[in-house]
Amino acid sequence: MDDAEHIKQFLRGDANALCAVVDAYRKPLYSFIIQMAGQSDDADEIFQEVWIKAMQALPRYRHKDRFSSWLFKIAHRIIIDRSRKRKLVLSPDMESGVLACPETTTQTTPHDNVSDHELGTTIRRAVAQLPAAQREVFLLRMDGDLPFKEIARIQKTSINTVLARMSYALGKLREQLSSTYKDCT
Repeated sequence: MDDAEHIKQFLRGDANALCAVVDAYRKPLYSFIIQMAGQSDDADEIFQEVWIKAMQALPRYRHKDRFSSWLFKIAHRIIIDRSRKRKLVLSPDMESGVLACPETTTQTTPHDNVSDHELGTTIRRAVAQLPAAQREVFLLRMDGDLPFKEIARIQKTSINTVLARMSYALGKLREQLSSTYKDCT
């Protein structure tokens, strides 16, 4: 079943139908939230608030947008609203951050696990140093797997601006990581 079918079942009264949708978006949505909001306590609250708002708005959800885009747009707005209320800078404390990493089917050694952890930490720190708009484009594309057109809609800007932000983000990441990882250039 796809998202639309699960949503229809939920709206017909099957509360369990939404569980599959929540599970499908748990990692990419939470990863986006924690890297934009920064604190795991805030990320937990925002994650819950996103789903509460989504559930309340589901009867008005228009299926013309991808569900993931709609969900990330809700998260984007909540993060912006919270940062305005608290007057916080959107810069995450990456030591407490979580990065959703793709699972592999190959056997790993303890050395590989340490190397992967170090690489993940290095990448998270580099991403955290990006300007907020570039970081958001990067995370929506990489973690959210959203098309640039939908990211432009979420950020309320042109697709050319989104493409430029992604290009600048990749350039800055390449520059930051190339000194540590020679193969990045």
